[in-house]
Amino acid sequence: MKYGLIFDLDGTLVDSLLGIAASLNRALALSGLPTHPPERVRGFIGNGAQVLVERATPVGSDETVLTIVGQAFKADYDLTWPQGTFPYDGVVELLESLQAQGYPLTVLSNKPHPFTEAIVEKVFPAIHFSVVLGQRTGIPHKPDPTGALEISSRIHRGPGNCIIIGDSTMDLETAHNAGMSAIAVTWGYQDRERLVAAGAQLIANDPAGLEMLLLTPTKYAI
Repeated sequence: MKYGLIFDLDGTLVDSLLGIAASLNRALALSGLPTHPPERVRGFIGNGAQVLVERATPVGSDETVLTIVGQAFKADYDLTWPQGTFPYDGVVELLESLQAQGYPLTVLSNKPHPFTEAIVEKVFPAIHFSVVLGQRTGIPHKPDPTGALEISSRIHRGPGNCIIIGDSTMDLETAHNAGMSAIAVTWGYQDRERLVAAGAQLIANDPAGLEMLLLTPTKYAI
């Protein structure tokens, strides 16, 4: 039985930093708030749109400000994300290879669900993902295991037969909480040192290296 593969989206499959930073800064500017260079926005990404806005706004911003900026960000991003969202080099070829070998491919993201679906469909039109889940109202997001376990059930793989692949310590924590294996990738938004410090045991430095890890007979560490 092929392992079920659960990919993170931002920082793992796609480089969306410039698109997120541009929309976020336009939303902040509309409210007269300070903007941030993309490298700083890089550290805001990973916990969903609400936390992104909370991290980007001045400390102590009230709920009204957070709501206004959040709504402006989502409206802007809905129109402009294709201009700043690209697959990482080698990712399309990796997915095509894994698909041809019969691996169930899925996506689990903390990005709002409509954006997650739209990006996957636009950026990877030739790839069949069995399940694509973003952040949904009323459903706890990563590192809560709910989404990962839903995917496990929908692809008919037990948690022990699923691997979460992501660029953040949150993905590692999600895998641990779900009783799944994990592979960390270093080309995304968190440094290798943070991944190692968080307990990453399997680490890929590029998509070719990730495929080698997946195809090498080994016991995946949970």
